[in-house]
Amino acid sequence: MNKILKNILGIIVLGVVAYNSVYFKKLDEVKKGNGKNTLDAKAYANSFYQDKILPNSNKAIAINELTEKLKSNPEETFKQFAHSLGIGNIRYFLIKATGNVTKINENTIDIEVDGKPYSVATEFIFGNAVRDASGIITMTTFDNTMDFNNVSSELNEIIRNKVVPNLKKKATLGSQISLVGAVELNQKHLKLNEIEVIPVSLNDK
Repeated sequence: MNKILKNILGIIVLGVVAYNSVYFKKLDEVKKGNGKNTLDAKAYANSFYQDKILPNSNKAIAINELTEKLKSNPEETFKQFAHSLGIGNIRYFLIKATGNVTKINENTIDIEVDGKPYSVATEFIFGNAVRDASGIITMTTFDNTMDFNNVSSELNEIIRNKVVPNLKKKATLGSQISLVGAVELNQKHLKLNEIEVIPVSLNDK
């Protein structure tokens, strides 16, 4: 009887040990898998900026040409030049502009492009304009929306840390600056007199 009881207890103990061994093994595999599959958003953003966004800058539309098209045929202009990865009225444009600095503000730099005024952001660089304006990134590239949004944040960091400081250095009253930028516009509530450009890159001369 004692032998039978010992055998039963032995089987139970063996079963518990085996169960826990399998559990921890699976947990380790999950951790390893997560570590392997987690996107390095910073590295991806740097590569995307250098290898995709900058080479694609030559497809940017001149900002004055864009505003004239939006005045004459806004619906067609949005269809042809705007990009967005979400639903709603917010759309993004990739523009280029060469203008003279007319005013340096705390959060923006005002420029005049062939007589038309625009503001270039130097402080509040956020949102998805930099990521989406080129139209060359898709949500299906990423496993989840968190990675997708993290890439957007890292692209904004590149603009804040690399592009904006160079812009501020070059921008003095009366000086001429040339840049490629991203513009966010509301298709339903279009306000062409309030266009603010997020600088994407500078065209050094």
